[in-house]
Amino acid sequence: MMDWTDRHCRAFHRVLSAQALLYTEMVTSAALVRGGAARLLDYGEAEHPVALQLGGSDPGELAEATAMAVARGYDEVNLNVGCPSDRVQSGCFGAVLMERPGLVAECLRAMGDAAGPVPVTVKCRIGVDDQDPETVLPDFVARVADAGVTRLTIHARKAWLQGLSPKQNREVPPLDYSLVHRIKARFPEMHLSINGGIATLDAAMEQLDVMDGVMVGRAAYHDPAAILLRADSRIFGAVDPCASRVEAVMRMVPHIEAHLAEGGKLGQVTRHMLGLFSGLPGARGWRRTLSEGATRPGAGLDVLYAALEQVTERAA
Repeated sequence: MMDWTDRHCRAFHRVLSAQALLYTEMVTSAALVRGGAARLLDYGEAEHPVALQLGGSDPGELAEATAMAVARGYDEVNLNVGCPSDRVQSGCFGAVLMERPGLVAECLRAMGDAAGPVPVTVKCRIGVDDQDPETVLPDFVARVADAGVTRLTIHARKAWLQGLSPKQNREVPPLDYSLVHRIKARFPEMHLSINGGIATLDAAMEQLDVMDGVMVGRAAYHDPAAILLRADSRIFGAVDPCASRVEAVMRMVPHIEAHLAEGGKLGQVTRHMLGLFSGLPGARGWRRTLSEGATRPGAGLDVLYAALEQVTERAA
């Protein structure tokens, strides 16, 4: 979700759900420790609970980055061992680390020592390239557990590091939910979440019959209301913070006003809201008005209200 789940996206998703755990974009430990990019840790207090997702493979560097995250108040620090992009592979982190479970365990121990009471977690694939997931995944989970990690999210697809693009890696390798379910049965003491191809709230609830948690990525971005608007009541047994999509728009107004007052641009926020009315009458007008208007110099809340006029009479 690099370039997607920035602080504006997370602020919007938090408006829709007060309970769901939100994750940052993947931030490299090198950028934080050697690159002086501490600004990448910025987030709003309203985002809690929020997890920082780190990429890296140097135990000492990851420990330093973890300590920085803990000092900034993150609720969780997550090591990404699932991203298959070329730039991630070249840096020896992401899914390529599935081939180096010993190094992953070393990194996690260092991160755990630096994190104190803040949980360190992992996101991984079921395997990469020609690995046999039936063999590789149980060994990987066991090594992660031995390193002191108790929470793991498994993307139920292989990552093909050679021959497939990152986009293809999200769609082409077949999903193997049954393998992930068997891993949960084999490691009942661990909190295991499943990821990959889960596109509806109903599908997420079905997975929760077996798994401890569900991670939803692109579906929650492209059609956020379908996943998040009723998640608090259906998944967590809590009160939903928004009664409608329109209310969600209005609750974003203070965030947008503050961003504009700081010199930010409207489109930096509203690009994450384009899918809010997906599938409903007026959705095309909402998207078109925002897409065309929010990028214009000086665009303000009038553009947002004009977009809302496309849908308020026909959809909530």
